[in-house]
Amino acid sequence: MAKITQRPFVNHLQSSSTTYVRRVRQGKVVNTGVGQSFWFRPRISSISELPIDERELPLIFRDRTGDYQEVAVQASITFRFAEPDTAAERIDFTIDNASGMWTATPLEQVGGLLTELAQQHAVSVLAAMTLTEVMVQGIPTLRSAMAAGLRDDDRIRETGIEIVDVRVVAVRPEAEMEKALQTPVREHLQQAADKATFERRATAVEQERAISENELQNRIELAIREEQLVEQMGANEHKRITDAAEASRIKASAQAENVEVQGRARAAASRELGAAEAATEARKVKAYEGASEGVLFALSAKEFAGNLPDVGTLVISPDMITPLLAKFMTQDEAAPEAGAVDAESGGERTER
Repeated sequence: MAKITQRPFVNHLQSSSTTYVRRVRQGKVVNTGVGQSFWFRPRISSISELPIDERELPLIFRDRTGDYQEVAVQASITFRFAEPDTAAERIDFTIDNASGMWTATPLEQVGGLLTELAQQHAVSVLAAMTLTEVMVQGIPTLRSAMAAGLRDDDRIRETGIEIVDVRVVAVRPEAEMEKALQTPVREHLQQAADKATFERRATAVEQERAISENELQNRIELAIREEQLVEQMGANEHKRITDAAEASRIKASAQAENVEVQGRARAAASRELGAAEAATEARKVKAYEGASEGVLFALSAKEFAGNLPDVGTLVISPDMITPLLAKFMTQDEAAPEAGAVDAESGGERTER
C-alpha cells in the first residue's frame, strides 16, 4: 500500500513500484502512473491505488456431473490489471487520504467475479460428463474451458483484467464414491499382482524342476562314470594281477632254471670231486700196499690226530713211549734186511 505522510493542510504520498496510482482533483485526473510520489490536499483529492503485479486466486467449489455425482474442483487463477485506468473506473480502488488503506474491498470483488465466472464455465463442462469421464479427463477439459471462458468474457475484458493462467489442481468425488471407484482398479491391480505371483511361482516351480532334472542327469552321468571307473579299475587290477602272475612265473621259471643249472654244476663238481678223491684214494691205497705196519700205524695216528679236537695239555709218560720206541727200533733193524733182498732181485720200491 501507499505510504502517506500527513502535514498541516497537505499530505505526501509515496507508492511502490508495483502499484498504479491515479489522483483525481475536483473531477479531473491530475496524477497517474507507477511509483508516484507527490503532495496533495486531502480535502479536494481522490486517490485510487491498483496493484499491477500478478495475483493468485485459489478456487474450491463443488458441483454435480451429468450422472448426478457430486465432485469437488480445486483450481487457481492468475490475473493482473492490464488496464489500471479502466479498472479504477469500474471498480472502487479508492484509498483513505490519511492511512492509505482501501476504503472498500476491490480485490474481494474481483475475486468473487472471477470465481463466479470460472464456476459457471466449469458447471457447463461437468454437466456434460459422467463421473468416470470427469475422473479420466476432467482436469484438462475443465482447465481449457475455464481459461477460454474467462479470456473471452466481455465483462472481464471491459474491467481491464487480464487472465494470465488457469490451473485445475484436482477433481475429486465424495470419499465413499472415490473409494468405490478405486475398488475395481484396486481389484484389477490385485489380480495383476496375483497373476504375477502365480507366474513367479510357476516360473520358480519350472526352474526347480529344471534344476532337479539337471541334478538327476548329473547323478546319472556320475553313476555312469563311476561304473566306467569301477570297470576300468577292475581291468587295471586284473591286468596288474596277470602281470604280477606272469612276472612271478617268469621269476620262478628263471629261479628253477638257475637251481637246475646250479644243481647240474654242483653234481658235475661233486662227480669230478668224487672222481678226484677216488683217484687220490686209489693212489694212496696203491702207495700204502707195500708199507709196513709201523708206517701205516704212523699214518693212521697222523690222520687220527688231524681229526681230534684241540687239546690244551698233553701229558706223555715213559710208560706210553717205551713200547712205541721198542717197536720202532725193531722195525728199523728189519728194514736193512728187506733192502738187501730187494737189491738182489733187482727190484725198486718207492716209499711215500
